[in-house]
Amino acid sequence: MDSPADSDLKAPGAISKSLLGPPFLRHYSAYGLVAWQPQGTLDDLMLDQIAEWLVIVEKVSLPFKRFVDFSQLTTIAVRTRHVFEFARKRAEQFTGVEPVRTALFCDDWVGFGIARLYESLMENTRIEARAFRDRAKAAEWLGVPADVLTLKDEPAPHVAGTRRKRR
Repeated sequence: MDSPADSDLKAPGAISKSLLGPPFLRHYSAYGLVAWQPQGTLDDLMLDQIAEWLVIVEKVSLPFKRFVDFSQLTTIAVRTRHVFEFARKRAEQFTGVEPVRTALFCDDWVGFGIARLYESLMENTRIEARAFRDRAKAAEWLGVPADVLTLKDEPAPHVAGTRRKRR
């Protein structure tokens, strides 16, 4: 299992690495940051997939900052009730001793509304969530360079361990 705490070799010019898990995940090891940029339709299933991945990776890696970029979504079809359930489960499942920061970015009002709802539901938990409409402010809050949150770099591919064939 690859975890954000692992450091694999990167392709020349890559500042991030693709991660195993739901699509559009990348790890910026130099900044202790995992970014997720879902594309297409945000629905209940997509939220469940990222939650399952987070539970697994949080058990095997050091705490890391999270950046969620909703700017590439074409449709938001998540049920409000599911966002409430998702937030409740995340608060219960997060077993980290130290709080972690999650910045949620969206320049669309509907996506920003979902991010603000999640922010409010995570108050008084160890997951510090905050919604942003400005990447630079999100970067400042996370303590990373603003250009990192553009997610424009070409991530190095995930390299799984390979076994040598016996002869």
